[in-house]
Amino acid sequence: MSIYSVAKPGLGARLAALSKVAELGQGRLDATLLADASQLLTRAGERLKLSSDHTVVALAGGTGSGKSSLFNAISGLELSPTGVRRPTTARTHACVWGLEGAAPLLDWLQIQWRHRFARASALDKGESQLHGLVLLDLPDHDSIRALTDPEADRLIGLADMVVWVLDPQKYADASTHRRYVTELAGHDAVTVFALNQSDKLSTEEVAELVIDLNDLLRREGVTQPSVVPTSAVTGRGIDSLKGVIADAVSKRRAAIQRIDADVDRIERRLSQAMPVGAALSAPSAVDAARRVGLTDALCDAVGVPAVGEAMESAYVTRSAPWISWPFARLGTLFGGDPLKSLKLGDLREEIRSLAGGSVTAQSSEVENAVQALSDGLTVGMNEVWRSAVHQAAGSRAAQLPEALSDELTEVAPQLDRVPVWWRLLKLWQYLLVLAFVAGLAWIGVALAFGVFAVGRLPESLALFGDAATLPWVGLMTASVLGLGALSAMASRNFVALGAANERDRLEREMRKRVSGIAESMVVEPVERELARHHEFYTAMKSLSA
Repeated sequence: MSIYSVAKPGLGARLAALSKVAELGQGRLDATLLADASQLLTRAGERLKLSSDHTVVALAGGTGSGKSSLFNAISGLELSPTGVRRPTTARTHACVWGLEGAAPLLDWLQIQWRHRFARASALDKGESQLHGLVLLDLPDHDSIRALTDPEADRLIGLADMVVWVLDPQKYADASTHRRYVTELAGHDAVTVFALNQSDKLSTEEVAELVIDLNDLLRREGVTQPSVVPTSAVTGRGIDSLKGVIADAVSKRRAAIQRIDADVDRIERRLSQAMPVGAALSAPSAVDAARRVGLTDALCDAVGVPAVGEAMESAYVTRSAPWISWPFARLGTLFGGDPLKSLKLGDLREEIRSLAGGSVTAQSSEVENAVQALSDGLTVGMNEVWRSAVHQAAGSRAAQLPEALSDELTEVAPQLDRVPVWWRLLKLWQYLLVLAFVAGLAWIGVALAFGVFAVGRLPESLALFGDAATLPWVGLMTASVLGLGALSAMASRNFVALGAANERDRLEREMRKRVSGIAESMVVEPVERELARHHEFYTAMKSLSA
């Protein structure tokens, strides 16, 4: 049976949160911290898949602490060689109470076959409470042997429970406390301190050392130290130590407690590096107001209002030959293209120039717009994440001016496009001109034949030579002239309205294009980073729960 089936509620969620933190923290967290988190996840995953019926208890200590003697005393067998002045345990020895199902666990611990020993505890009187114990005698952590130190460190990291065997003369040894005890602060539930060789001390001295060691451990962060005086020679405290170990073995919780304590430790380190604080109050997406603000700023940067104004002027000027009263433009008929007088040129070129044909001239305004967006979104963020959001926002800033220019050039209107009503109005104007010319001709004929009697018209045309028609024809001719001028004035109002509508249409289309470019080149990269930031801190919060 794996430990998954007995895992403490919430541990699975915390490990999943740690995995998410490690994944999202790439490039944001210190590489060493990320490596430690990954190692913990790997170790926890492997241990949780192995036997939950066995508890790995490691006896760790320095040279001369009597660790191997204590190992033999607990196991009741002479399994591990002992020495006084030099380290004799070159390889880890393991004694297993209840070998069934323990082989994969021992393989994971990398215990050599010749150093594995079994105790059929169910048949050993008084030893049944240790059934499921895997007791390890580790090499000395301060060994002079080159290979034993790393093995001791490795197994201290893998064991479900660690019993530190301390020499009364070196119980405050800095190499033990600095390298291990301080680092494992918070692992109180799975750490025991055996003050060994107590047979060398009087009862009063033992009591004094226990008090002193407790004080020392509390100063190093061990809030509830478990100190057991022992003697492998006299057997003093062996049963007490067995009782502590048996309690852990029977509860089948040490492996879970060890992993949970390891997660607590890495969580504290992560919180120091990336405190949650108010991080989750930061936006996880770009809100509508900031999207509009970015679009407005980019429209200003590429000169959308100026383009719209140029288009409106061009529309009005282009309409002149079509809608104005012909007699009013007689002086400009031979003046060429009215656009040339405004020096607008091809509107497409005008738009390209305004929208970023000169990339250098516009890039600073584009950068300012992008910078303003990222500044507003990252208020209160950790500096690492602020930098990441700024980088995401500016990741394509260099291509923005050219992209905007190319996109806006595509929406340039056709200058040679003539509305149908312009053509109809021009036809109407020329009909009025013909009517005016005809009226003038009628007046001329009436004057010549009706007033000055220069001749006689045929009977069918007599009406045109009748002088009595002059007032009416004159009034009608003047009315035609007025109607033409009035038509021109009214059409100019319609042209102005049409020009304003065209400008609005063009600016809306350009704004739509600018918004699309801003979305794909600025907003989307920023939102990916904001979502990553939110997921990271959500996982951090779950990790500390």
